[in-house]
Amino acid sequence: MHILDLGYKDYKDVWDLQKTLHSKRVEKQIPNTLMLVEHNPVITMGKSGHASNVLFPVEHLKERGVDFYQIERGGDATYHGPGQLVGYPIFNVKDGLAGIKPFIDGIEQAIIASLSDFRIKGYRKDKMIGVWTEKGKVCSIGVAVKRWVSFHGFALNVNTDLEYFYLIVPCGLRNVEMTSMKQILGQAVSMDEVKKSVIKNFGKVFINDSNKTCLEKII
Repeated sequence: MHILDLGYKDYKDVWDLQKTLHSKRVEKQIPNTLMLVEHNPVITMGKSGHASNVLFPVEHLKERGVDFYQIERGGDATYHGPGQLVGYPIFNVKDGLAGIKPFIDGIEQAIIASLSDFRIKGYRKDKMIGVWTEKGKVCSIGVAVKRWVSFHGFALNVNTDLEYFYLIVPCGLRNVEMTSMKQILGQAVSMDEVKKSVIKNFGKVFINDSNKTCLEKII
């Protein structure tokens, strides 16, 4: 598994990179690749989303410094921004993973394990994709799969400014409470330490050996 740590990048640039890497993975030119990144404030809408779940006009979002994109993943409206770890697994979900549902289950398992590393209890909810805690939803997941290769992925709220979630109905779930690791622990969390934990646990879940990862820091 190849790890690309992109640091802090605009959403559109990373979206374009995902498409490039997706094509390379389909053609088996690269191994399974996990991209990790923080974005500028942006709201994205999945292909099954409802426009009414974005609570303000796009013009208002732009005035707030928030970009908006309609994208190919499943799911509804979500927010990405500073302090949030976004992961894009460019994985072949057929070879060794046995399909899309086990792949999503694996993402949830890795995130729950990473939360546990910080003494946070995360859990699944029946028929609801993502990871929850006693204080609310901490990780959203929305993937697309084309030619058996995934793109898009998960958004884990680490030190996220949760006020931005009031611009949308998160994931189309009314009355859902969004939370962050910072809110749960009562203090800021090291993003570098969270990245290390996520890489380790993705290794354990998807390749059964977290030492078989190759980290590339892209400046």
